[in-house]
Amino acid sequence: MPALFLSHGAPPLVDSELWVSQLQRWSADLPRPSAVLVVSAHWESTPLAIGATTTGTPLVYDFGGFPQRFYEVTYSSPGAPALARKIAALMPDSEPVVSRPHRGLDHGAYVPLTVMYPDADIPVLQISMPTLDPERLLHLGRRLRPLRDEGVLIIGSGFATHGLPFLNDMRPEAPAPGWSAEFDHWASERLAAGDLDALLDFRRRAPGMPYAHPTVEHFAPLFVTLGTADDPAQRPQQVIDGFWLGLAKRSIQVA
Repeated sequence: MPALFLSHGAPPLVDSELWVSQLQRWSADLPRPSAVLVVSAHWESTPLAIGATTTGTPLVYDFGGFPQRFYEVTYSSPGAPALARKIAALMPDSEPVVSRPHRGLDHGAYVPLTVMYPDADIPVLQISMPTLDPERLLHLGRRLRPLRDEGVLIIGSGFATHGLPFLNDMRPEAPAPGWSAEFDHWASERLAAGDLDALLDFRRRAPGMPYAHPTVEHFAPLFVTLGTADDPAQRPQQVIDGFWLGLAKRSIQVA
């Protein structure tokens, strides 16, 4: 099973016909997963925590200021307790694991899944990011890599640029600010070149910083995805690009 990094967007992104069609085509081209494991920008917790292991765990509506309909979305995917045990077993003694079975899927997980697998019939599990350090997240991805051989779809869910405080035009079709376009172009080139060292050092090397990522949690899941690759420096498949609200939607697939 390949692994993905996708720019998940805010809940209203499901109103974008383009984004929905892109995600639907992407998921249709993938083998059917045995389970889905999501690492979302919206769950940072130390030590590493495993949540949503039980069927019917309520979603986490971790956003504000949107129309009521976005707080009424449901996604009752099957729990994945067996996968939770496998993940815990893959972690070294230096990476303690805690169980949070009643912590539901946040919007970084369920928003794209409602488009990709709308029947909610595939077991889904979410784990926290125990750190924002790219090197440590890369190693976490390497630990998770064997799950791909069991048909588990691993998704790092963030956003290629996320400078919300610096947006002046909130229209979905707004042109990308310079800092967003520059960072996205740089990231695209570094991914295409397999320049893992530059990506790991993006805070210092990437143009557009710190505006593109005033906080880095939305870029951090990329490193989990890259870590799951057979060769993290191999050129990934660029599946989605372009902008929404001026933010880069770049999303990739690794093998």
